[in-house]
Amino acid sequence: MTHLSKDLLLITPMLDFHCSNIQNLITDKQWCKLSQFDAIAAIYTFVRDEIKFGYNADDRLAASQVLRDGYGQCNTKGTLLIALLRSVGVSSRFHGFTIYNELQRGAIPNYLFSLVPERIIHSWVEVYLDGRWINLEGYIIDKAFLTQVQNNFADQCNEFSGFGIATKCLASPNIDFKGGDTYIQSEGIADDFGIYTQPDDFYALIGSNLSGIKKIIFRYFLRHLLNLNVKRIRNKGINKNKD
Repeated sequence: MTHLSKDLLLITPMLDFHCSNIQNLITDKQWCKLSQFDAIAAIYTFVRDEIKFGYNADDRLAASQVLRDGYGQCNTKGTLLIALLRSVGVSSRFHGFTIYNELQRGAIPNYLFSLVPERIIHSWVEVYLDGRWINLEGYIIDKAFLTQVQNNFADQCNEFSGFGIATKCLASPNIDFKGGDTYIQSEGIADDFGIYTQPDDFYALIGSNLSGIKKIIFRYFLRHLLNLNVKRIRNKGINKNKD
């Protein structure tokens, strides 16, 4: 029998699942009463679809802040996912990467794309279930946003990259948790930084995507334009003249 480190269930400054808004959510959803499989599935689906795809102020936000925001991207939604999983006793950890920026084209409009780093810090969550580690990445794009992209690129059952998606089959990406790996951006991975028990340690070592004046401009101005674009796509579809 595998004995997992207690560190895989720790509260950290980023994984602050002791906070009242997270504890209230867990109580309301009654996730603690579910089997591990069902709890993982329910929490995963919540983070995927109820926490909408969008751009937060920083990759290093605490889970409680991501929940308050109600939206996020790979890194911030992943922080929330780990925190929620640990809150119900499911061991989970962080796997860090970079992705090529081209898979963000469309979600990031062309007129802003020159400001984006060529390689963007990316991550997914690994969860321990039935004696093995499972990769979870398919939570990044909410189904409402994904459906709009699928509607505008009909019959795409070949490799697709754009709008925050990099998958071998846009028409049927592997995003539903059924006990195995899920992916939505994995075809765009550039660098693999390996596994970290805590996301806090990864960001302390690697940093975040932007720094200096670019970080300030992104936090207070550019991300709001990106979120307006993502919201418009989710609600109205893709305007190909703009995107």
